[in-house]
Amino acid sequence: MYAKLETRTFLAMLVGVSFAFIWLMKPFFGPIFWAVAIALIFHPVQQLLVRRLGERPNINALITLMICMIIVVIPVLFLGTALIAEGVGIYQKIQEGEIRPGEYIDQVNQSFPAIQAFLAQFDINFGELRDRAVNAILGGSQFLAKQALGIGQNTFQFFLGLALMVYMAFFLLRDGHKLVELLIKALPLGDERERLLFAKFAEVTRATVKGNLLIAIIQGALGGLIFWALGITGALLWGVVMAIVSLLPAVGAAIVWVPAAVYLAAVGDIIPAIILTAFGTIVIGLADNLLRPILVGRDTKMPDYLVLLSTLGGIVLFGINGFVMGPLVAALFMAFWGIFIREFGEEAHASRPECEPGSKDEG
Repeated sequence: MYAKLETRTFLAMLVGVSFAFIWLMKPFFGPIFWAVAIALIFHPVQQLLVRRLGERPNINALITLMICMIIVVIPVLFLGTALIAEGVGIYQKIQEGEIRPGEYIDQVNQSFPAIQAFLAQFDINFGELRDRAVNAILGGSQFLAKQALGIGQNTFQFFLGLALMVYMAFFLLRDGHKLVELLIKALPLGDERERLLFAKFAEVTRATVKGNLLIAIIQGALGGLIFWALGITGALLWGVVMAIVSLLPAVGAAIVWVPAAVYLAAVGDIIPAIILTAFGTIVIGLADNLLRPILVGRDTKMPDYLVLLSTLGGIVLFGINGFVMGPLVAALFMAFWGIFIREFGEEAHASRPECEPGSKDEG
């Protein structure tokens, strides 16, 4: 009995210390998550270096991390800086009256009065919709301005998180396989099942980050490019917005380029409106259908409604990181239940006594 008490006390303290450690790491959850994502995505690059250079863990991990910095981290930093600067510029122009979103919407209403009549059939007040759209634009530009101010005031914290992410990614690239083996030994789930779950986690993470984000970046880049070519103000900002909404299957980049095309038609720029509509429908619209099966794969693709709900829920819980973490949690939820149904469901079915149709029990 004393031995059982010792075991239970130890397990209770183990759980308590583990939760305390997770709570301690909570401020750095974002950098740690992205370090794990980097290690998983660039693992094939590291394996290629191992085949070329041999077993040199430090050198291979360092080269892999440098490649990641060059093609991902540094461009994202430059893009984020340019995005915030452009957002602040647009906010200042709105405040100074150079950009008047309300007048643009009124111009569309005057050129296409059928829109207001169509909305009236569904008891939608055009004036209220106009005010909400203007407030959304003002709120978005004000948010970017606050972000710029916040980054300036918390520069040390920002670069601390960035340095922690890079530092963690190096050790995960170098020792990630050892950490996985250690977790397999520690977790009481069965080695085979644990390996399957870790493999599924890696597969889902690669598919979610590499696939969904890359597709969103491509669609945003295409949208920003056509906006720039047509001379639309804030092409970079709208390109990033299109990249973000591209993660939402029920919304997509069309929520940005369709109103822009309608406005161009309303002010008499018919040719640019036709070009934008054709480009958005053919190039931007088909990019998702063509690239997603290649980059994400058909096996890991979730239903669109689940992607939408998990993305919105992820944003509420995790902030900007929720664009990735929400679908990742949903995909892992499906993976766990798939394993449960495959293993325990089949066992339960096999344990049931089979009864031939039409057979009768003997008395």
